[in-house]
Amino acid sequence: MTAVVEPPVARLAALPGVSTASRVAAQAERARATGRVLPVALALAGLLPGAGLRRGSTVAVHGGTSLLLALLAAATASGSWAAVVGMPSLGVAAAAEYGVDVTRLALVPYPGVELPAVVAALLDGVDLVAVQPETLQPAVARRLSARARHRGAVLLASGAWPGADVELSCRREPWSGPSEGYGHLRSRRVQVRASGRGAAARPLTAEVHLPAADGGVTQAHPAPSLREATA
Repeated sequence: MTAVVEPPVARLAALPGVSTASRVAAQAERARATGRVLPVALALAGLLPGAGLRRGSTVAVHGGTSLLLALLAAATASGSWAAVVGMPSLGVAAAAEYGVDVTRLALVPYPGVELPAVVAALLDGVDLVAVQPETLQPAVARRLSARARHRGAVLLASGAWPGADVELSCRREPWSGPSEGYGHLRSRRVQVRASGRGAAARPLTAEVHLPAADGGVTQAHPAPSLREATA
């Protein structure tokens, strides 16, 4: 079941396999996980306090949607529900390629001026809520972070977010693919940098493939490539 909310809501909700965000939130509330940390891919676990996404935290993700989708993948695969708000360019096919369980994903691409209210409502019943924060005032962003803390949800911001607990950013390297002739680009090497507050105050970096040859994210070396950032 893929959830998509955009006008006209009534007509879309009547289509087979499509639900409104409010219906998804109700289902997510019943199925909500009880653990305090939601899982992430092994290649990213060492960058995060508790080796995952701590419930109640706000994580700001810089450098495109690939890393954000990679963060959603393991959590949805393990049974958590997720929602993406205000990001119309993010589609179901791309999410699936990164390993996101799209039957546990609600898309609200065009919330308009109701974006803060939509995010707040989803935080009440969905495990992870990703949002494009460009139009949010800092005071509104802080209130949404407080809502996430109170409700035990994870707020993922695609861009800068005031007071984020963790900041993740990517430095992209060239794609790898066929050395000559025709073929497809297979994977891309990326350096992911993590910093933040409290337990995330010590900056760390990791070399990963994002996407990996088979989608998702993997370590760039057989052994862990985590190291403390020097800048």
